[in-house]
Amino acid sequence: MKIATWNINGVKARLENLCQWLRESSPDIACLQEIKSVDETFPRLEIEALGYHVETHGQKGFNGVALLSKSKPDEVTRGLPGGENPDGTKDEQSRYIEGVFSVPGGAIRVASIYLPNGNPSDDPVKYPYKLAWMERLRRHAEACLLLEEPLILAGDYNVIPEPHDCVDPTVWTTDALFLPQTRAAFRSLENLGLVDAVRATTDAAKLYTFWDYQAGAWQKNNGIRIDHLMLSPEASDRLTSVSIEKHVRAWEKPSDHVPVVGIFNFS
Repeated sequence: MKIATWNINGVKARLENLCQWLRESSPDIACLQEIKSVDETFPRLEIEALGYHVETHGQKGFNGVALLSKSKPDEVTRGLPGGENPDGTKDEQSRYIEGVFSVPGGAIRVASIYLPNGNPSDDPVKYPYKLAWMERLRRHAEACLLLEEPLILAGDYNVIPEPHDCVDPTVWTTDALFLPQTRAAFRSLENLGLVDAVRATTDAAKLYTFWDYQAGAWQKNNGIRIDHLMLSPEASDRLTSVSIEKHVRAWEKPSDHVPVVGIFNFS
């Protein structure tokens, strides 16, 4: 079973690329982020025509996540639990959608995550919101792990976990993606028992999932690894391979992210 994550950076702007990728890669479940579309205007007909069921948690103009799947989920949850801001208001940002899918022998739980960027890191609202969101994610993941089922938390985490996940760590010293507090919050997920699928299979350097549109970053391979598949022990045990489909970045009108794909044996 192939499960993928991809920050599409605008589903309407990249619809042709998305359809091409779905035909070529044929994931069983695709977790999309930054769809930048409300649910009502998401281009579901074109995607359904390729044999996919569509579930979205959209937002006008920015954010937004989706699950595309070859089989309909048994359950869908929109929004990360615990979604209250410090002032008591509801968190309205569409950054999390979770589905439960039947597989041979049971069920798997798959989430598409668009974690806050948090920059500028000295902003009194944006960076605290990022850290608070990560703590909410940690608490939710902890609760999900009690179910002892395959759990895949897939998405754009906006976290560079380690220095070798970027070309030059000194460039990122003050960036919200690489600050010590950010990386510590990511490690707190790993400390729960979640496994970074890419690093479970390789220690290789220069493995990136994002290249900026500016300064020839793609041509120079000046990238960062911020898109992750985080797996429960039950999912990690079924993981057979992981790939970063880097070639997609070279397509016309590309997203600045590329898909990360895990192959699992749930039979």
